[in-house]
Amino acid sequence: MAAMSTIVFVHAHPDDECIQTGGTMARAAADGHRVVLVVATRGEHGEVVPDVLADGEALWQRRIAETFEAAQILGVQRVEFLGYVDSGMMGDPANTAPYAFWSADVDAAARRLAAILSEESAEVLTAYDHHGGYGHPDHIQVHRVGLRAAELAGTPVVLQATMNRDHVLAGIAEAREAAEAAREVGDEVTTPLDAPDFDIPDDFGEPAANITHAIDVSDLVGAKRAAMVAHASQIAADSWFLAMDDEQFTRAFGTEWFIRTGGTRAEGVPFLESIWA
Repeated sequence: MAAMSTIVFVHAHPDDECIQTGGTMARAAADGHRVVLVVATRGEHGEVVPDVLADGEALWQRRIAETFEAAQILGVQRVEFLGYVDSGMMGDPANTAPYAFWSADVDAAARRLAAILSEESAEVLTAYDHHGGYGHPDHIQVHRVGLRAAELAGTPVVLQATMNRDHVLAGIAEAREAAEAAREVGDEVTTPLDAPDFDIPDDFGEPAANITHAIDVSDLVGAKRAAMVAHASQIAADSWFLAMDDEQFTRAFGTEWFIRTGGTRAEGVPFLESIWA
């Protein structure tokens, strides 16, 4: 791999970039590589944190500004929007609204992304896994469009960002055990895990056996947290994301997981630790 390479990260909505790949973006930038962020939509249907928008300010306007602020924190050198509209959650009427990303022709959208890949001579593209991590229509479409764009542009490496389901479930079990132990000695402990509707869906992320890369970004979680803070219209200061202490935040967000398209990891073989591997 050349000393100076270009990696393009494609995401569905503003704030997805910092939550799922913010540490890897910051790592690549710190190592001297060119980092490009492409966002499919402006996140028009996000749930707005109360009292954040100014009078007359449209959500999409704020989310674009937040994206550029977060990108600067993470060391991104170019930000582009593909020009599609947020499709909302699966089954929403927004799925089929004019210009909705979910309803876009895959080849047409892929050509927009491929033009950026070709212009940048990108060596690596990151998209999402086949079900978008958790089944969101725009995330699924990022997978489809990303892989097709890489074919059109001849981008040699495609990494599919995902979540390690086994890691998440183990972390939840540990947190619940710790909370229960604290309660047994009289401490009053409440966590988001106590909510009766808290659940990890069966299609959340991928099992560890399917994942090829585990990128340790624990030394960059400060930048990742700051980028989340920049998305103030979506991530409230008192949200469970930002309310975590440093240890909890690092446990939750200190490793970023990818599946190399066309790659496998044999049982017992360690995860690859670099996006360039």
